[in-house]
Amino acid sequence: MDSGLIALGAAVVGVAGTLLATVLSQRMVARVQAAQFEREQRVAQVGWAREQQLAERDRKRECYAATNAAYRRYRIALMSFLWAVHNASADPNAPADPAERPAPARAALEEARGSHHAAFAQAQMIASAAVLLELDSMTRGMAGAYARTMRLAEGAPGPDCSFEEIHAELLRLSECSNVMRSTMRADLGMV
Repeated sequence: MDSGLIALGAAVVGVAGTLLATVLSQRMVARVQAAQFEREQRVAQVGWAREQQLAERDRKRECYAATNAAYRRYRIALMSFLWAVHNASADPNAPADPAERPAPARAALEEARGSHHAAFAQAQMIASAAVLLELDSMTRGMAGAYARTMRLAEGAPGPDCSFEEIHAELLRLSECSNVMRSTMRADLGMV
């Protein structure tokens, strides 16, 4: 009987080992698959985050390029209008009404000003704090130069509204635009 019990014990251990081996191997496969799935999820998540980062940078780059062009165009149009006002005031054959003198230059200025406002509005939603600080500074400078130029064009200049003073301010703003552009490039990681 002793050998019967030993055989029975061996059979029970053999059957239990076979059954446990199947269960344990399934659990190990499940763990490996879960770990692999987690790795794939992390890789997919990192890829998605990278794509979002690149898309954001591209959107910023497009916005900054449009904003930079709009500021430059506005500054050049303002400079052209200032010169038109200056030349018209020196021309004895110019119309008597100051508002009628540089009409084409004024139309170009207003169009550039509108584009500038649209580009600035878009940049306010996208730009970093450092870039926005530079844009605000440039916008204030451009608005001041515009107001003084309009007073000069209307024949009612203020104390700081001479052609030379406005011209010097616009040249200073040209230098400020270089700082603005450098700040944009730094924000994009293009330094």
